[in-house]
Amino acid sequence: MSKPEKKLSEIVFGRRATPSFDGEPIPSEDLRAILQAGLHAPSGYNIQPWRFIVVQSPEQKKRLRAASYNQGKVEEASAVIVACGDADGWRKDLDEMIAQGREGGMPESYADQARSSVPNYLSSFTSEQMHGWLNKQVMLAYTHMMLMAEVLGYDTAPMEGFEQDKVHEMLRLPLSYWVVALLAVGHLKGLDKFDGGRFDMKRTVFGEEFGKPLK
Repeated sequence: MSKPEKKLSEIVFGRRATPSFDGEPIPSEDLRAILQAGLHAPSGYNIQPWRFIVVQSPEQKKRLRAASYNQGKVEEASAVIVACGDADGWRKDLDEMIAQGREGGMPESYADQARSSVPNYLSSFTSEQMHGWLNKQVMLAYTHMMLMAEVLGYDTAPMEGFEQDKVHEMLRLPLSYWVVALLAVGHLKGLDKFDGGRFDMKRTVFGEEFGKPLK
């Protein structure tokens, strides 16, 4: 029998960043379900510039830990998903994206516009602007994966503590890749992290313009 899935509302309001994992392997079907959730995220122009490297072997996790400020959870996790963005992805994938869109009902007028507007827009980016754009796109997919992992009963730890150059080197990433974040997945070992709390809506949400309360 398949295990029951958690409710999304339960996860959103109850998940914590896991401080330590037990290292038990993840069944391949669960891992693929987590990754598929990421691949179904929205992205600008549907370019899908994300690329994911799944690190599971003890040897690679040890190397990745050394490139991530020696954080123990990298080595303890069942799998670590290294979420990257490809700055050249749009150049390579635009035609295929349009072809798939046409099969799914994309109007030819939309396809014609995309053929010109996407290159015109993205080719104008500086390296810093491209990294900012990739961060936004990749984190949409990243969040989908994190939530799906929790739905399936796993614990997660989003991680931004790593050294870009060292992760690039140990994973042999192409020069066009930008590492955005690591997602450690597995089962909690020991005590869960404390509840750090969240600010009240009155502090961070406004209605119509800044400073006006949401009615």
